[in-house]
Amino acid sequence: MTPILTTLLCFGLSLGPRTCLQAENLLKPILWAEPGPVIIWKKPVTIWCQGTLEAQEYRLDKEGNSISRHMLKTLESENKVKFSIPSMMWEHAGRYHCYYQSPAGWSEPSDPLELVVTAYSRPSLSALPSPVVTSGVNVTLRCASRLGLGRFTLIEEGDHRLSWTLDSHQHNHGKFQALFPVVSRKPSLLTLQGPVVAPGENLTLQCGSDVGYIRYALYKEGGDGLPQRPGQQSQAGLSQASFTLNPVRGSHGGQYRCYGAHNVSSKWSAPSDPLDILIAGQIPDRPSLSVQLGPTVASGEKVTLLCQSWGPMFTFLLAKEGAAHPPLRLRSTYRAQQYQAEFPMSPVTSAHAGTYRCYGSRSSDPYLLSHSSEPLELVVSEATETLNPAQNKSDSKTAPHLQDYTVENLIRMGIAGLVLVFLGILLFEAQQSQRSPTRCSQEVNSREDNAPFRVVEPWEQI
Repeated sequence: MTPILTTLLCFGLSLGPRTCLQAENLLKPILWAEPGPVIIWKKPVTIWCQGTLEAQEYRLDKEGNSISRHMLKTLESENKVKFSIPSMMWEHAGRYHCYYQSPAGWSEPSDPLELVVTAYSRPSLSALPSPVVTSGVNVTLRCASRLGLGRFTLIEEGDHRLSWTLDSHQHNHGKFQALFPVVSRKPSLLTLQGPVVAPGENLTLQCGSDVGYIRYALYKEGGDGLPQRPGQQSQAGLSQASFTLNPVRGSHGGQYRCYGAHNVSSKWSAPSDPLDILIAGQIPDRPSLSVQLGPTVASGEKVTLLCQSWGPMFTFLLAKEGAAHPPLRLRSTYRAQQYQAEFPMSPVTSAHAGTYRCYGSRSSDPYLLSHSSEPLELVVSEATETLNPAQNKSDSKTAPHLQDYTVENLIRMGIAGLVLVFLGILLFEAQQSQRSPTRCSQEVNSREDNAPFRVVEPWEQI
């Protein structure tokens, strides 16, 4: 088969210098644009920056521009603020970062947001050698324009909406262009043991994709080397490679990504989404975990899990056994001579039921955790839901249980009926046995002569 290249768009934008900012040790904010990062010239755009509930002020920076925009949080903004550009101009194009300030200081910068302004003079996009190629063939996408544009941005349509930006150069024919080597779709990275492991345990990371990569590489942020493994094909058309880290040590904690490649000479794909590996037992303290309303709660109630520690903790993490999502992480607060964090769950549902543990971490290394708290099993009662007839009719999950109860009741009724029949037979036989002496008495009393019985004295027999 000859796969067709995914639809891609390219845009031209102005060129400006860039600067880098140092990161603070706070949770990273999230930055996005509405209606999107690609804006038509003189059209409005809104930039959103989301931080935490403790954030007091937000700042938006544009690379290459010394002027920053500041925004104070209001009661209505909660944990995010917006920066508005009423008319998108060429000077607004570029790369943006946002920060927020909390009582602990300024956060680290958000991931970059590339704003692109487009005009009605569209650039051209072509594929070299052809838009239809066989698997494994290198492809270059060329974005060109007669305008003197400093940079071009290539955007892939779809859910991921990946983008690449390159500086332009002038071609022999007078056009300005940029050549983009095609980057393959990113693979997925997961762990079978869960994101929180203890020293001495076995840890296996799996990198896989449905693209059909023949080799994979694992990268640890801040680490040395790029270990590689050949891809193994499965029956479902997937390929994957396993990276084993045995036995687990504290140095294995960190953030991991993996890459895929088609052949030895091809370039690596886009990186997978990051996977955090957390090592427990690296801090001697052991926090406690409790629930305000008790471990058994009714569905629909508001529940808060409280994680506390006498020792200093920068953040607390709440992990649920068997959950696919990573642990929840919250910044700690100091109250009543203890460090603590409250994890709200409202309204609680049956999906919240399970066993929870909490951990603490220090600011020096967020991937090294304390010992886990004692497990807390949260039981969610469905009594309030079963009392509602409308919910009973609409909830398909309770239908099998109701059917099971009906069958059990029918069995009980059948057994009770058999017992009643058996008791009836015994009662009938008892009545029959009591009637037999009565018949004998009636036969004696019904003699034909009806003469009374007379006692014969001994002298009358001589």
